[in-house]
Amino acid sequence: MDQSPSLAERAEPPGVDASAGARMELVCPAGSLPALKMAVDNGADCVYLGLRDATNARNFAGLNFDEAAIANGIAYAHARGTKVFMALNTYPQAANPGLWQSAVDKAVDLGVDAIILADPGLMQYACTHHPKLRLHLSVQGSASNFDAINFYREQFGVVRAVLPRVLSLTQVQQVIEKTPVEIEVFGFGSLCVMVEGRCALSSYVTGESPNTHGVCSPPKAVRWVETDKGRESRLNGVLIDRYAPGENAGYPTLCKGRFDVGDDENYYAIEEPTSLNTLELLPQLLKMGVKAIKIEGRQRSPAYVGQVTKVWREAIDHCLANPHRYTPKPAWMGSLDQVAEGQQHTLGAYHRPWK
Repeated sequence: MDQSPSLAERAEPPGVDASAGARMELVCPAGSLPALKMAVDNGADCVYLGLRDATNARNFAGLNFDEAAIANGIAYAHARGTKVFMALNTYPQAANPGLWQSAVDKAVDLGVDAIILADPGLMQYACTHHPKLRLHLSVQGSASNFDAINFYREQFGVVRAVLPRVLSLTQVQQVIEKTPVEIEVFGFGSLCVMVEGRCALSSYVTGESPNTHGVCSPPKAVRWVETDKGRESRLNGVLIDRYAPGENAGYPTLCKGRFDVGDDENYYAIEEPTSLNTLELLPQLLKMGVKAIKIEGRQRSPAYVGQVTKVWREAIDHCLANPHRYTPKPAWMGSLDQVAEGQQHTLGAYHRPWK
């Protein structure tokens, strides 16, 4: 493809600190119109949503938007100064690429502020047919280094990239230092340790791809069974976890189950059922030039969205006002722990001794 300067010009030129003097944005989930309104009313700078079809990686039954609801949501958000991003973050299927291309056209017609894409072919379609549309690289694209991100900028005019949840703070900073593309990182919510929404394990066990079905543990495949050894959670018959009497039983996902390892060990071998929470890292993220903090949870309730958005709005405002004296308030942490997986949180890959 011809590397037209007009594509690269969508981002700041090399050497310019895109974050200098800019407000760190709070990007919040909207799995429904009520959730969108809760995010907007509690201080989100941006909300992200998806259509009610396979173009959306959170294609849960009963969630997401038709065109009328999106138009309503955009009007509500824009009237209050909030931007709306549309996630078209799955990979088009060979039999029906037109569904994804049509979704890009709908996004433009509806007036979204940006679309979030993972597939290079769809980026090609978007920048060719809608050259003025802002393109954000989805976490589903798994771009974890500056060369990959700069490639998407040069080829398709991508102006923002959402980093995978596998990088340390040092690695995030190294990316920011060598790309003019805006960088968005996850700040709170569930962790996904596989190829960001395209988990081969759950596809194998359930026979359904999270890429097009929107969930790694489809409800129809989930079972809780009471046994003499305790309550068991199973996914399509596969034992995921076993809980003692009185122990909280989480929703069964393969990456967050307890498994036998070796002869006598049983533990969370892949990932623990806990939520990412980076409130304490805000000053560092701000200093290194992170453009936006993303909250996970389009599948969660409007109450969750409102509660988490309110806490993060207050925290970011406090940090922006005085980053050197910022410290997370116990009330903030307590409020987030109430809605965290297992009522506990982690810094995830941001803080780890290995790289």
